[in-house]
This record gives sequence, C-alpha cells and structure tokens, in this order.
Amino acid sequence: MRLNLSQQQAVEFVSGPCLVLAGAGSGKTRVIINKIAYLIKVKEYQPKHIFAVTFTNKAAREMKERITHSLGRQETRGLKISTFHTLGLDIIRKEYKQVGIKSNFSLFDDHDQFALLKELTEQWFDGDKELINQLRSCISNWKNDLVDSTLAMAKAQGKKEQLFAHCYKLYEQQQKSCGILDFDDLILLPTLLLKNNETVREKWQNRVRYLLVDEYQDTNTSQYELIKLLVGHRAKFTVVGDDDQSIYSWRGARPQNLVLLNQDFPNLNVIKLEQNYRSSGRILKAANILIENNPHLFSKTLHSELGYGEYINVLSANNEEDEAEKVVNHLIGHRFANNARYGDYAILYRGNHQSRLIEKMLMQGRIPYKISGGTSFFSRIEIKDIMAYLRLLVNLDDDNAFIRVINTPKREIGPATLQKLGELAGTRSLSLFKTAFDGELTEILSAKRLTSLQGFVEWFNQLSQQAQHDPMSAVYELLQGIDYESWMYETSSSPTAAQMRMKNVEQLITWLDDMLKGNDIDEPYTLEDAVARFTLRDMLERNENEDEQDEVQLMTLHASKGLEFPYVYLIGMAEGLLPHQTSIDEENIEEERRLAYVGITRAQRVLTLSYSRERKQFGESSQLEPSRFLFELPQDDLNWSNGRQQPTAEQRFEHGKSRLALIKAQLAKARNKSD
Repeated sequence: MRLNLSQQQAVEFVSGPCLVLAGAGSGKTRVIINKIAYLIKVKEYQPKHIFAVTFTNKAAREMKERITHSLGRQETRGLKISTFHTLGLDIIRKEYKQVGIKSNFSLFDDHDQFALLKELTEQWFDGDKELINQLRSCISNWKNDLVDSTLAMAKAQGKKEQLFAHCYKLYEQQQKSCGILDFDDLILLPTLLLKNNETVREKWQNRVRYLLVDEYQDTNTSQYELIKLLVGHRAKFTVVGDDDQSIYSWRGARPQNLVLLNQDFPNLNVIKLEQNYRSSGRILKAANILIENNPHLFSKTLHSELGYGEYINVLSANNEEDEAEKVVNHLIGHRFANNARYGDYAILYRGNHQSRLIEKMLMQGRIPYKISGGTSFFSRIEIKDIMAYLRLLVNLDDDNAFIRVINTPKREIGPATLQKLGELAGTRSLSLFKTAFDGELTEILSAKRLTSLQGFVEWFNQLSQQAQHDPMSAVYELLQGIDYESWMYETSSSPTAAQMRMKNVEQLITWLDDMLKGNDIDEPYTLEDAVARFTLRDMLERNENEDEQDEVQLMTLHASKGLEFPYVYLIGMAEGLLPHQTSIDEENIEEERRLAYVGITRAQRVLTLSYSRERKQFGESSQLEPSRFLFELPQDDLNWSNGRQQPTAEQRFEHGKSRLALIKAQLAKARNKSD
C-alpha cells in the first residue's frame, strides 16, 4: 500500500527533530518501518546506529518482523528495536561499573517488590496490602520523576509522606546490598548515568545516530529525559504519538511531554497523520467532535475514505443486569444478521468489575469469549520456580530467589530455619546464601537442618561457578540435581498436568539455550543477560496473548489501545463509570474523555454504546445519569434505543449505499494487506 503525502513527508524528514502526530488508525507503524528502511537504503545509515523504542514486546516484535521482511536479515543486522526498558537494561549491562552495581544483578518483578516492602515495613504497616501498594506506587512515581530517597526525604511533607520516604530509603539500601534492580530502575539508572557522566553520554550519543520513539504520548519524566540525553545536540530523532490517546497518567505518562518537546526543540517539525484507515466516517466524526472538548497544543481532524457507515447505536437499560442482557442479545442478533465471526466483536469497559455480568450472559448463551490478561507463560508456578533458580545461579545474593528455591522441592528447611538464618544475616549484613556458610549456625540450628542447608548451598555454589564458563551444562545439572520432574508429579493434580508443566520447563530451557547460542540477528547472550531478559519479558508480557480464537473479546479500554475490531460495544456509558467518579471528584475529565475516544476509535464498522439507569454497589442501588460524553457526540448520528426517530426511506437508501462503500473499502484494504 502506497504512503499518503503526510506519511511520505514523515518518512523523508531526517535532518532534525520531528514529531509525527499520528491519529488513531493512521498507519503510524507503517511510517516507522518505512522510515527505518529510508534511513538505511537512501540515507546510508548503518543499522547499528538506528534505535527504535516502544512500550511493549509485542509492538517491538512486530516492528522487527516487518522491517526484516522489508529489507532482509543482512540489511537489518545490528538494528536495535526494543522496549524502553530493554534499552535501559542494555545500557546498564554495558555500563554496570559506571552505574556502581555488580554485573550479576537481579531484576525484581512486582511480586518480589511487594514481598520485600512487606518485610521492610512490617513494624509500621503490619502487612496492610493497601498501604504497601500505595508505597510501591509512591516509590515508582519518585523514580519516574528522577527523585532518589535522599531527595524524597528532603521534600517529604506530613507524617505519612515522611514515613514513605524513610521506607524508600530502606528499600534502596536493601536493593543495593542484594544487587537488585526493579522495573523503574531500568529507566532511572541509565538516565542518571547519562546525565551525570559526560564520557558515557558522548559514547551513547555516538552510538545512537538516529532515534525513533513510538507511542511518545505515553512517556514519563525519566523516559523523556533519557530521549533528550540520547539524541543530544545532534537532535536526529522522530517521535510518533497522539495526545488524544494519552490514557496512562496513573502510571506516570505525561502528555505534557508534547509541550516540552516543542519548547526544548524550537525547530521541531510537526507532521500530522489525519487519514484514518480503520473506521467509517460516522465513527470518526463522533470521535473528532468528542475530543474537540479537550484542549490541544496541536489540533487535528481524522478523516476516512471508507464511507460514512452505520448509525452509532445507544442502548439504554434499567440496571446493569438488563444492560448486559441487552448487549449480548444485540450481539447475537447482529452476528446472525451479518453472518459474522465471534472474534469480530469486542466488548470494552472502564473497569474489570464490569465484565462479570457480561460473562454471565455470554455463558448462558454458550457464546465463546476471552478476557484479555490471562496467565502469562512466566507467571506459571513451574516457570517462576526455575526462574528463581536461574536468578540465584547468576546472583547468589538474591534473597527472594533463595527463599523461593530453598525448599522447592522439599529439603526439610522450613520457616523456622529460614527465620533464624534471616536474623543472623541481618546482624552480619550479608545475604541469606552467604550467611548459610557462617560457623555460628552450628549453635542456632539442629545438626539435621544444618546439614540439609549447607549441603544445598555448597552444591549450588559449585553450580554457580560452573555456570560462569559452561552455563547450559550447569542448568542441566541443576534440573537433574533437584529432580524437578518428580516434584512436578508429586504436586500436580494429575500425571497429564505434570507432563504439561514439564513441557513448559523444557520450553524455557530451549529458549535459554537459543539465547546463549545467538542467531543471525542477535549476538549470543550471557546467562546473566538472558535471565534478566526473561524477567523483563514477564513484566512486559503479562497481558499479551498471541492465541487468536473465534471468541468475543472482553477487555478494559486501557487494554484495547492499539487494537481494532469490526464491531465494538462500549458499555457503562454512565456518570460515575465513564467518566469515573474519582475523575469527576478531582475534576480530571480530560483523560476520561480520551479513554472514551480510544474506545470509539477501536470500531471499524459498527459502534454500540450502552448505559444503565441504576447500579448496585455494596448491596445498595443508586440512580445513574447517562454519561456526559453521550451528549457531546453528534446526536444526528446516534440511534437511541429509547425513542430515536426512525430514518426515512431516502435515508435508508443513502445508508445502504454508504454501507456498500464501506464493505468495498474494507475488502480492498484486506486485498492490500494480503498483497
């Protein structure tokens, strides 16, 4: 498919800073892929000097596959396409000495982080999950804003914030002593390093001759600083984003970074992609009119050549159960009338709790469905077990990994033994593993427990040394030594379940072996780097599922971003749900409007909105008003189920012509994709 004029301009402008303001469905990935090809083929950039970053492994994989398909493996060898966090991990791996950490550091996932914070805050929080999660969020925000614990303590106001800052200090100290980094450190540490070390900064600026950033509107403070430090005075970069789709402020995203970009780079070239290749004209008109109610630094109006399309349905219901029933019945009728697949339908909502009644109705109708966010491969118990062993293999000071593996499989080393070991480790300021060699343990533990503990650590210490020069043989010896397969059969519900779990373990080991060997595109990894990347992949991919079945898709509006479906139901369009009550109370309606905009622009052919007039919460019923967003939409394009005037014969004829044009356009689009 040929590039349109705006896309072509975005591809060919490479002389300075460039912002591509890419509306929903406007072909931004195509622009990035073509721009990389243009840099290599026309501008003769070496692939190793081109870096492209995005936010998910899935998006990075898609880009890699498409550019490799376009140019070939040899032409793209050395090209760096990754997530922000993977790029940060690469910088830390190469500059660990300058960062001031050990080369065999471990990565903490959110479960590890929660466990450590729970332990550190026991005397104040008494295991209160809500307080621990508030602290986790606070530490994450501090790190995203490049605030260390010392600065946090200096700025803290009020007793609660002062306590949180103190806990942050304890957490930071524990991280350093155990050689542990968390998710936010993967951006924080490289950013601070490049900011404070001129030699390292110049080295990386020389490596990154051209930088491309996808989903720029989702960047936080530290990510934006990292971008600026990497591009330097040369300022050869392209960022692609859409301020109207900035919906992640709750995890640190700052749409204001678009404003900062304009200020920090006065010669910024702004190119707008306004032609939408996804949705009908009516859907785009509704989206444009809705989002016009938000303030904009750069205005844009999406347009489509796919025909005007069908009316936007609005279903009203007495209560939430009635709403779920009407939505599912409407879906069944529409599918029958259009001979469509279940997989063509998506039901979107503001919060996960809204899916329950929809699920109930779908199950009653025996309609197959899938809720996004299933268990990721790396979240399975057997994979987390083996990953803990691997983490300990490359970092003997990783206490969380040690605690997970020490009695898996059973070694008669229970909580009492671990508690005594932990108390001694605290007095020695050593890791649990190193403390296990301490002579004082003979006075603390029984001979049987001590023999079991020291037998394990001595064997594992030898394995760790072996892993430094022959990692795969150490891994195979590890699996054989713990007899994990027998443990699977002991703990699984059936022999078949045990076999499936062992297949998962075998898959992990195969991936590890492949990474250590390398391939045509990637250099061989060290064991430390491979383990860190597995941990990072788990963090990034928990909500990614590659399997495509013929099932109705259920997901939150946040999860739907970047996806498209022929038929979309956006439920819960009521005040208090969308916009959410918290946003109403805090007078923060703009992001809620962007969420509604994202939901609307997921629809290709037919959009149906629904709301209920009553909602049950905590056993009590409350009255609901239709969402203000419904009244901000162009009313002539809405088909209200509670009394909209039926279209005339002439309108139906025009509507039929428009629908036929839309179908033809969709068929042409499908042909172009297959070509």
